[in-house]
Amino acid sequence: MILFDLDGTLVDSAPDLGGAANAMLRARGLPELPLSVFRPHGGSGARGMVGTAFGVTAAHPEFEALKAEWFSHYEPRLLQETRLFAEVEAMLDALAGKALRIGIVTNKAERYAHPVCDGLGLTPRASVIIGGDTTPHRKPHPAPLLEAARRAGIDPAQCVYVGDDERDMMAGRAAGMRTIAVAWGYLGTGKPIGEWPADAIIESPLQLLMALA
Repeated sequence: MILFDLDGTLVDSAPDLGGAANAMLRARGLPELPLSVFRPHGGSGARGMVGTAFGVTAAHPEFEALKAEWFSHYEPRLLQETRLFAEVEAMLDALAGKALRIGIVTNKAERYAHPVCDGLGLTPRASVIIGGDTTPHRKPHPAPLLEAARRAGIDPAQCVYVGDDERDMMAGRAAGMRTIAVAWGYLGTGKPIGEWPADAIIESPLQLLMALA
């Protein structure tokens, strides 16, 4: 079974994630930021967008209010500009042709993850969809990945986890799964992708087929 992260791996949601933050800046009469500034932080969701726009961390006294405001802008635009990355649909078709099941494990809360998966046609393809609030833990904890395997009725050792963040690789390793990092994703601002605990790195979605061979 191939398990995928969502944002930055299967879907390019950065335009809507950053768009919600820019809406907050506009409301304050502040200049908007270019998408290129938001993109590396796409995997961090509200924390990344609020932090990038306003320079605050989760410890800041105004952070929770800013985060709630960000979600109020993001929820109405979940699918305004969010799209599958190029080659993702062809990759998923190829996996289905090889009778490989797929699942999605994301830190995005279920109330946002499911509409995105529904709107982009991912839900019918996925045997399981695990959100950031499905279990008491989020990646890099292995619990969401282990829950995906449990629901699918498959040994975690028979799973591969594919993602665009070091936390994805850490979670996959901790769950006893093979890990594959995707170089087209958001990648974060920490260690370079070559230093992540990944078993392989791929440059495009269709390369996954070769990496699995």
